[in-house]
Amino acid sequence: MRLRLQRRLRVLGPLLVLGCPLSAAAFCGFFVSGADAKLVNNASQVVLMRSGNRTVMTMSNNYKGPPEDFAMVVPVPVVLQKENVKVLPHDVFDHIDQLSAPRLVEYWEQDPCAPRYDEEKMARGGAVPVPRKAASAPAEEYGVKILAKFVVGEYQILILSAEESSGLEKWLRAHKYKIPSGAAEALAPYVRDQMKFFVAKVDIAKVQRDAQGLLVLSPLRFHFESNELRLPIRLGLLNAEAKQDLIVYVLSPSSRFEVANYRTVPIPTNLEVADEVRASFPGFYAELFDATISHYGGRAVVTEYAWDTGSCDPCPTPPLRPDELSTLGADVMGQREMARYGRFVLTRLHTRYDRQALSDDLIFRAAPALEGGREGVAETRTQPGGMNNFQARYIIRHYWSGPIKCQNPQWGIWGGPPGGAEPRPMAAQGLANAPRGKLALGK
Repeated sequence: MRLRLQRRLRVLGPLLVLGCPLSAAAFCGFFVSGADAKLVNNASQVVLMRSGNRTVMTMSNNYKGPPEDFAMVVPVPVVLQKENVKVLPHDVFDHIDQLSAPRLVEYWEQDPCAPRYDEEKMARGGAVPVPRKAASAPAEEYGVKILAKFVVGEYQILILSAEESSGLEKWLRAHKYKIPSGAAEALAPYVRDQMKFFVAKVDIAKVQRDAQGLLVLSPLRFHFESNELRLPIRLGLLNAEAKQDLIVYVLSPSSRFEVANYRTVPIPTNLEVADEVRASFPGFYAELFDATISHYGGRAVVTEYAWDTGSCDPCPTPPLRPDELSTLGADVMGQREMARYGRFVLTRLHTRYDRQALSDDLIFRAAPALEGGREGVAETRTQPGGMNNFQARYIIRHYWSGPIKCQNPQWGIWGGPPGGAEPRPMAAQGLANAPRGKLALGK
């Protein structure tokens, strides 16, 4: 284990040129407002549930900008109707984030002279799966058509089509929205592809604020039919303060997913770490993640988790419940029975990018099963037709330091602390704002 750690750190060591802190996270569209102040997307998450050609997209964003009505503009492949769009509870992302987050586990080497009753189980660390538990000119004047109009929660929604990106920009300006610089150029590829535009105007009086005073928008879920699974990330750069941090959760009844048009790599996992990492685990992981992205010149997407939703090992939190899977899209997928038995595969993909790193939208495709980050699994590997059992897992090991009272000690038997229960794994969350530069990764 220690030799493997040294080899991996020799690869990563020269790459530890850490970037600036993450102050913005990716968004699948951009914000427009009637005010002159800059609008910034501070944090967002996206869940994509995919079965056949049907996609259910759920996105959650908070917003930093003037306290006035504003709107989100998101390209979509089809005309959405009111029955395709839902507002979800604010905490819908909490569980899926914690379940799939990189985890820190802690094991104690057992007395090498103690009697062995179930050595195989102890060698695995004793872990078991948790039980499932408009007043302006007409739209047509700008080559813009309003295809649908409805209200959902705090959102007043228009579905638009446009003949030219400049016409859409002029229409937004005519409706008193301040457009980020470069919007027409960024919109042009979507107009050429004849995509529609989901414009969700926010009624500021209905929006909640978090502890820091930022507006927290209700998660929006919408579903559509499309041959391709694509995430329009380019427009999010219009509201970015710095490099953007993007985490995408893909739920599929049959396979894990990867990005087709950029390199997708597994995060280095099963690394032993120093005891001090416990006090700053999110910061440690953020630096490891940055080093991994830098190794590929910033043009990569990192797989952090690929696992059946009905189990986990070790589990920082119980698996996703059937009602949570239904909330995220199983109710419109015809997959209620699969949700009941937790038969979806959850893939967590993570990247950090700017215009130079990722200049194209992300296109996703099914990928072979992935295994790694488990006790007793030496290396990360793909296994076509196999089970997905991959996680970002980091280990604090307490080696036996007591007396040796037998002639043939058996080393390397791991379990919980002497006389106590094994602690629950620690999940690294809030990675977009995790402190950087405070740990020497090579140590």
